[in-house]
Amino acid sequence: MSPLEPQARRVRRVAVVGGVRIPFARSDGPYATASNQEMLTAALDGLVERYGLTGPGAVGEFVAGAVLKHSRDFNLARETVLGSRLDPRTPAYDVQQACGTGLQAVIAAANKIALGQIESAVAGGADTASDAPLGVNDRLRRILLEARRATSLGARMKALARIRPAHLVPDIPRNAEPRTGLSMGEHAAVTARAWDIGRAAQDDLAATSHQRLAAAYDRGFFDDLVVPFRGLTRDQNLRPGSTVDTLAALKPVFGLDRPEPTMTAGNSTPLTDGAATVLLASEEWARERGLEVRAYLTAYETAAVDFVHGDVAGGEDGLLMAPAYAVPRMLERAGLGIEDFDLVEIHEAFASQVLATLAAWERRGLAPVDRARLNVAGSSLATGHPFAATGARIVATLAKLLAERGAPGRGLISICAAGGQGVTAILDRP
Repeated sequence: MSPLEPQARRVRRVAVVGGVRIPFARSDGPYATASNQEMLTAALDGLVERYGLTGPGAVGEFVAGAVLKHSRDFNLARETVLGSRLDPRTPAYDVQQACGTGLQAVIAAANKIALGQIESAVAGGADTASDAPLGVNDRLRRILLEARRATSLGARMKALARIRPAHLVPDIPRNAEPRTGLSMGEHAAVTARAWDIGRAAQDDLAATSHQRLAAAYDRGFFDDLVVPFRGLTRDQNLRPGSTVDTLAALKPVFGLDRPEPTMTAGNSTPLTDGAATVLLASEEWARERGLEVRAYLTAYETAAVDFVHGDVAGGEDGLLMAPAYAVPRMLERAGLGIEDFDLVEIHEAFASQVLATLAAWERRGLAPVDRARLNVAGSSLATGHPFAATGARIVATLAKLLAERGAPGRGLISICAAGGQGVTAILDRP
């Protein structure tokens, strides 16, 4: 018998102990000058304080990431640890899977806990659309590299002499897929048409998200999940008075190349800044410290679609439709159906994308999702969506929702991501 075999057989349950995030802010607002590291450090310090994570070896690892990263963020997770109240000897590393980054960080940490390699970990993510990196014009970059490689002053000056004013214009980050040139919103508009998702249904979903998030704040649900940052105590995008009628007054902003476009700024998530963290552990680690286990992470699945050459017009391979494949696979593997879930959390990149995903699940034989169980404390349309932070936000929110029920329950997480990907997971509370 190999020395590794006993450990390989002992796969442990992974506990979700809790999470902390900062309020999410619209881009170019209160966090306009805050870096990914500053925001992520604020969220991590909030978690450290909430759960007493100071001291040597308090947690085994920190896993986090960002989608929009400066070159200075090349070691974001580790630099965040060094600037936080967490033990500086805590190992850390970055992950990135577009909008699925936060959940993928949770999965990466959970796998090590499940295998007994570590006893606890913090996972999360941060993103700022305000402090986005500006790339050097590629033509200028090539000239500068040529000048650097020059072996004489004359050759160096000859290369630099080719610089023109147009070369000084930076490359601005674009919210577009490199292989199609279409923004995420334009891709979502194609999917909305393919699945015949109407304007009224989208506005209703968006209004409900705002109303439920406002209600959750008002009842104190987020008191231990959100820490103030730069003057904000609630998500800045939250509009408690949102109704179908107020949203109906907004003009469409995506899909304008076709008749009767349906997607507006109100039923789409805005560019957002923010950070979120979540504490994971073995049951033994949590019990020794007297910490409540809010839920267990019991399954996860990823998927991808061919949004370049696949059935995009038919809706099957839309950019944001990968969860339509990931969730049925995960449920089949777990022996579960949609009806077995008390709560369902679908990342609301766009209202149309949520509705298309629900329709696709039904086409694949899953039962309809009870809307009373969907995003019951609001989601991304109301909170906003700092790309890498959303997964950790949803995990922490769902775990607390399950815990406060005071009874066994099960929750489903579905997150679509750029690049035609999807990251999904199941939380259980026995």
